[in-house]
Amino acid sequence: MFSFTVKHTDADTQARLGVLETPHGSVDTPVFMPVGTRGSVKGILPQQLHDVGADMILANTYHLLLRPGPNIVESLGGLHRFMGWDGPILTDSGGYQVFSLSDLNQISDDEVEFASHIDGALVRLSPEIATGVQNQLGADVIMAFDECVKLPCSNEQMRQAVDRTMRWAEQSLQAHRRKDQWMFGIVQGGTDRELRHYCCEKLIALDFPGYAIGGLSVGEGHELLVETTAWTAPLLPEDKPRYLMGVGMPRDMVAAIAAGVDMFDCVLPTRNGRNAFAFLREGTIRLRNEKYRKDDGPLDPQCDCYSCRNFSRGYLRHLFLVNEMVGPILVSLHNLAFYQWLLAEARSAIAESRFDQWSKTWKQYDAERSDLTVECN
Repeated sequence: MFSFTVKHTDADTQARLGVLETPHGSVDTPVFMPVGTRGSVKGILPQQLHDVGADMILANTYHLLLRPGPNIVESLGGLHRFMGWDGPILTDSGGYQVFSLSDLNQISDDEVEFASHIDGALVRLSPEIATGVQNQLGADVIMAFDECVKLPCSNEQMRQAVDRTMRWAEQSLQAHRRKDQWMFGIVQGGTDRELRHYCCEKLIALDFPGYAIGGLSVGEGHELLVETTAWTAPLLPEDKPRYLMGVGMPRDMVAAIAAGVDMFDCVLPTRNGRNAFAFLREGTIRLRNEKYRKDDGPLDPQCDCYSCRNFSRGYLRHLFLVNEMVGPILVSLHNLAFYQWLLAEARSAIAESRFDQWSKTWKQYDAERSDLTVECN
């Protein structure tokens, strides 16, 4: 039911073109997965996700454990039927919430105890619990439970987190019960090369069908993110998918693809879309700016998504100023289309062995090409 095949590698970089086969369809890689944390990509219908080119989406174990609970999801036909999404799904194990909800949890060598951010109730996650929940949810790809720590941190804290991650990876594999799900291991270690190498070696020995690079985009900055990814990705098996978790700025993804990464997820397209921030071919814009008040041009003249075909920047700005919910939906939809376009362009560049040259146009995208000065007429 599963396979991963590398079809082509770029001549001048480690970028690779591949296909991930799952029980719910095939996925061309490199791929960007929109995030549907609670079983829905905010404001976007499943058909709209298909229309913008999304092949695979992500949901989150911790949040679905709280509401509605894995028993409910399972009783309603599993996550695919529950969400109305017939394509591949990946579920995060909840390890990221160990980082993002650190003020609400306590970590031991055996488990993490959370005070629910909803009502304060005690919630426990361990390798066995996180794996059991993911088995019930029924995603195609599930993740081993891990500990992600915020950077910077002490060497002792990072070493402790890596040791826990290794123990929890083995326990997650032992708890895994479904053959129609692939489980990926997660490499931790911050920006410490020695720890990343150690973690890779231990995970590879466990023979996961795929591997994720976790613990980045958590405060280390662009340069260290790129450097750490470039160091870590080649340590992972060439014949298995490599997934960089939670990284979504365009220049970060392009650099990671050059290092041999195959899969990405991030909330940026939809979170930024809900805040009137749009990703365009030529840069980024903030639609609340006064200069867009009378702009009758499309959001991105080079984009053919539903939002760009039908609405002006001036209209979209108006929607945000009067708090109409369709504004965040339309800009989120466009941003998702942009991300799928970007990854499709990357795949074409790899297939034609011109990725190195193509990637140079994206190195400064997020840093220098924001809020366009040239507007559409």
